[in-house]
Amino acid sequence: MTRSIAPLLGLFLCALASPCAAQAVIEGTVRLPKPAPAALHPPRYPNQTVQPGPADLPSAVVYLEGAPGGDAPPRSARMAQKNLQFAPGVLPVRRGTVVEFPNQDDLYHNVFSYSKAKRFDLGRYRKDEKPARQVFDTVGVVRLSCEIHTHMQGVILVLDTPYFQKTDTRGNYRLDGLPPGSYVLKVWISEKATYTRPVTLEPDSKLRVDFAGP
Repeated sequence: MTRSIAPLLGLFLCALASPCAAQAVIEGTVRLPKPAPAALHPPRYPNQTVQPGPADLPSAVVYLEGAPGGDAPPRSARMAQKNLQFAPGVLPVRRGTVVEFPNQDDLYHNVFSYSKAKRFDLGRYRKDEKPARQVFDTVGVVRLSCEIHTHMQGVILVLDTPYFQKTDTRGNYRLDGLPPGSYVLKVWISEKATYTRPVTLEPDSKLRVDFAGP
């Protein structure tokens, strides 16, 4: 009797444990916009001689909407100010993530946002000062600026899913560890460039989804 029950008990425990669950993969490419030509920005103050470093090359955020989120808590993240740019320029995070904004330049910076999803102002701070961390608990796009260096622009994309990834500079992406089911695959490049595709994931399957643009 005991021997007949043991295999069934093992299958039941395996079904409950995430490592045993049959997971799926989605991979593909996103057609990215061409990089904008570099622009020179005159310093706001005459004695400021530091020039901005190169901005990030275009990328997209690919994420799976509607999938169960699991029990893992959101992680912390960092968006730095480096070479007079936000680094990274686009930061996708899961809802509830705590984000730090370290200043890695040898001059003052400021980080603020008037976005509906998150309004805050960290004030001006130096490299050796640590500003207050921010919790991003509302889904949406949060646009960031620096009051001192007006050319600096960054984006935090707050998502209600743990399944997301930025593409590389060639537009390649891969989402793995996905639960089987029917969901919506989304791509965010900007508020004016977003794409969606319904997907159905089978256990232990690999699906290729490419986005060629409009």
